[in-house]
Parts: sequence; C-alpha cells; structure tokens
Amino acid sequence: MAKVYKSNVINAPVDRVWQQIRDFNGLPEWHPRIAESQIEGGGPSDQVGCVRAMKLGDGGAIRERQLALSDYEYFCTYAILESPMGVENYVATLKLTPVTDGNRTFAEWWAEFDCAPEAEAELVDGIGTNVFQGGLEALRQRMGG
Repeated sequence: MAKVYKSNVINAPVDRVWQQIRDFNGLPEWHPRIAESQIEGGGPSDQVGCVRAMKLGDGGAIRERQLALSDYEYFCTYAILESPMGVENYVATLKLTPVTDGNRTFAEWWAEFDCAPEAEAELVDGIGTNVFQGGLEALRQRMGG
C-alpha cells in the first residue's frame, strides 16, 4: 500500500482555515488544480456519504465520497471512487490542528492507496507535490501567509 503525507503551517486561526476546507464542494475556491466541483444529487456538502464530481484544470475528472467530517477535530476523510490516476482503495484525510503560538494552524494531508508497483513512486510524488503540497501552499497564501 502506497502512502503520501504532506504538512504546512498556515498563519491563520484554525477556525478560519476550517471554514475554507470543511465545504466538501469548495475545493475550486482554494485549490489551483480543481476547476469545478458539484455534489451529486444536489445534497448538502457537509453530509457524510455525499459524492463530489470534480473537473480538473487539465480536463480530467474525479469522483470522491466523503467518509468522515468533524467540526470538533477539524478533519475530513474521503475516498476516490473514480479517477484517471490509476489508484484503488484510495482514502485520504485533511486535518487541521491549532498552533497556539501565534494563533496559527498546522495542516496535514495524507492518503493511502493501492496501485501498480511500477507506478507507485510517480503517483506518490505527483499526489504529494501537485495535490497535497500544492493545495496546502495555495491555502496558506489565501489565508494571508
């Protein structure tokens, strides 16, 4: 099983950062690689079990199901249902933790998935750099820092 982990410190209070990421349909607002997102069936984006259909900036499409959401622990967990990446059993979590020194936020994003052994290094690097670190950096800049 392949594993990816990235983290960042964001110079904004955790409640403010959480408001950006808790909307399961809100990735196009802050992630540079996501062009569009829509919750299938028109349900609420904070309902565990909802499915988002996203279009990427390069024209690709991804469908993901929200598996968990916690306003108390500031995390969301989701699974990829369909993707052009060649991954299976993909489950990821985006979690925030308050940093009390300076009222900042520690953001972590990780995933585990299965893939063809010959594709693992490229997928781990691509997801880590383009999806997780790219998203965390965009979120950090959006929050002022």
